[in-house]
Amino acid sequence: MAKVVIFDSGVGGLSIFSELVRLMPEVSVVYASDNAAYPYGDKSERYLKTRVKACLDTLVQYHQPDMVVVACNTASTVVLPVLRAHFSIPVVGVVPAIKTAAQATKNGVIGLLATPGTVTRAYTEDLIIRFAKQCEVIKVGSRVLVDLAEAKLRSQAVDLNRLKQEILPFEQASVRPDTIILGCTHFPLLVDELQQIADVSTQWVDSGAAIARRVRTLLEQQKKLRPEHAGIYQAMFTTNSPAVTQLKPYLFQLGFSALSILPVDEAFTVFSEPKTANVVTVSQAVK
Repeated sequence: MAKVVIFDSGVGGLSIFSELVRLMPEVSVVYASDNAAYPYGDKSERYLKTRVKACLDTLVQYHQPDMVVVACNTASTVVLPVLRAHFSIPVVGVVPAIKTAAQATKNGVIGLLATPGTVTRAYTEDLIIRFAKQCEVIKVGSRVLVDLAEAKLRSQAVDLNRLKQEILPFEQASVRPDTIILGCTHFPLLVDELQQIADVSTQWVDSGAAIARRVRTLLEQQKKLRPEHAGIYQAMFTTNSPAVTQLKPYLFQLGFSALSILPVDEAFTVFSEPKTANVVTVSQAVK
């Protein structure tokens, strides 16, 4: 049975998880959130390279996945070359869907809504030069949307006024973008709310479906897919917190059957021994 590790600092990668299991319900998934270091968007490149590699070293060693998906735009724009040189299994990253937006726009103006780190990365600018040099690109960096998405999955109401303030630069542009890239995996979790407050003609694009198709292609090449099997889903967090407890009902709805709390220390000895992790079933946790 194919097994994939999906890794993020928070729960944004669950948007990738949803696309992946919709396309391939037979794939087992370990969703790993490094919430002890959340959010990644305000971390240095040096920190991210060390942290992400250390986390994934332990995850790969223990779970022996067929593939890793780094479901974080910020981390992907920094650490993919390091990870691909280090691991023998495929590592799939998530980067802003600039090419897709450039192909979809009708007025030649596209928006990039991402974390502050992603909008300023050289990697992102290179994508714009390669795929959207004929377009005007309005870039907006937001940390607030990350927190709003995390809160939404914990059953908290989304503050539409705060959300509207974050996308105000698009609304105030002399020519409004007709296509806006959701350049953080958290942001597709808010697409319903964004559609409520933005121009109804706005197209919202993200990388989720494309990443799922890429994973399927690689697993087919490895001959790992077994459609007759049902996937098993488990979630891992690097620290326990009230926020994790609040997420349990949502994880149960998505089909996760187990939750592991794996503490982190400050020296990047990332997880405690996995075999001694505190594992509880999600179904028990929501009773």
